[in-house]
Amino acid sequence: MYKNVLNQCIVVLIVLFGSSFSALSQTLSTTTPGIASGGKQSDHPPTENAAASKPQEADTTWKPVRRPWGYAFGDFYYNAHADAANRGAETNYNGVPKYRNAFQFRRIYLGYDYDINKKFSVELLLASEPSANTNPSAGTAISGGDNLADNKMSFYIKLINLRWKNIWNGTDLIVGNQWTPGWPLLTEKIWGYRFIEKTVADVHRNNPWDFGAGLQGTFDPGTKNFGYDVLIGNNTSSSLLSAANANTGFYKAFYGDVYAKFFDQKLVIDLYADYMKTAPATATVGGQARNTVKGFIAYTTPKLTFGVEAYTQKIANAVTNKATKLAEDATINAISVYAHGAIYKDKLRFFVRYDSYNPDKDFIAADTYNINTNLPAYSPFTKEQSLSGGLDFIPAKAIHFSPNVWYISYHDQRNSIVSGYLPNDHVLVYRLTFFYTFGK
Repeated sequence: MYKNVLNQCIVVLIVLFGSSFSALSQTLSTTTPGIASGGKQSDHPPTENAAASKPQEADTTWKPVRRPWGYAFGDFYYNAHADAANRGAETNYNGVPKYRNAFQFRRIYLGYDYDINKKFSVELLLASEPSANTNPSAGTAISGGDNLADNKMSFYIKLINLRWKNIWNGTDLIVGNQWTPGWPLLTEKIWGYRFIEKTVADVHRNNPWDFGAGLQGTFDPGTKNFGYDVLIGNNTSSSLLSAANANTGFYKAFYGDVYAKFFDQKLVIDLYADYMKTAPATATVGGQARNTVKGFIAYTTPKLTFGVEAYTQKIANAVTNKATKLAEDATINAISVYAHGAIYKDKLRFFVRYDSYNPDKDFIAADTYNINTNLPAYSPFTKEQSLSGGLDFIPAKAIHFSPNVWYISYHDQRNSIVSGYLPNDHVLVYRLTFFYTFGK
């Protein structure tokens, strides 16, 4: 009996000793490679030891932009004189009665810029550009107001695009709703007072943005003194294509712009052109299209800026002459001259601008016409001259308070005996304008 018990105890001790020796061997093989290999050192040290000795350095040269931003501008305005004929459907004061005064937003932007990585970024912009003369529930024909049917302000998607940076050296590819090369990318920035008035081409409803694919680049990426912008778009701005409209989706708009900057970028010269077919031929009117050529020159410094922007636009088969019963082209000529500069350091500035607009330089005063073109708010009958000017008080960066005068006159090109003739008249508005930017 005692012998059996003794034998069992010996077996138990052997098992326990064997387990301990196995665990010790595994520990030594992990921590001391030479022991695991029978005393021979490995030619390759452990991977984790190499990683610990050479840590990877983080790339701190690029910081992604993820930025919400926005701006808003508006006025307290007093309409001192209204046009009795209610012309100027493209303006903010069409239909506003004499002596009316009110606070009003004219634009609110909410944007978001997002860098996906070093090569790709996204731009999103929501816009509300309400107009006191727009009432959708009343079926108004005024274009450009962003009011709901109950006259509440609304937002719409103005821009949403993907930018592929440096698709080749100095050039970006942009796909989606984007600015056209017409003026938002350069000339509007030099004018610098969009919160007072649009550029002359923008006032008359040429496309500031479109849905398409474009290239924005420089010929000299190092200095960026010479550049270009091209775009192929739908000619729909932010509008959706309508399947019920036979003209949409079949034609494209082509935009192109080149610019040069001289004398330390103080002198800027810009040349822009576009072409877009807008409607097919009918039994009585030929196919419609329009093309624009625009030139711009400015001398700009922080203390003083002078600028001249002018364009000519040909609209094919724009009108039908009732006397000859033939469709005729119309040629628009427009020019804008302005100056702005510093009065006191960076706190007080001035601005002044004069525009002239002729909707048809070949208009025959004794004839009568029907309008064919679908260019928004176009009328061949009325020449316009406008003047704006004021002061710009800047109490802090990105905040402006600007008392100003806004004036536009209307001159009918028809003879006074022609049916439809309207006497000359004008609109005069006094404004206290405010403008502020946030997030940028």
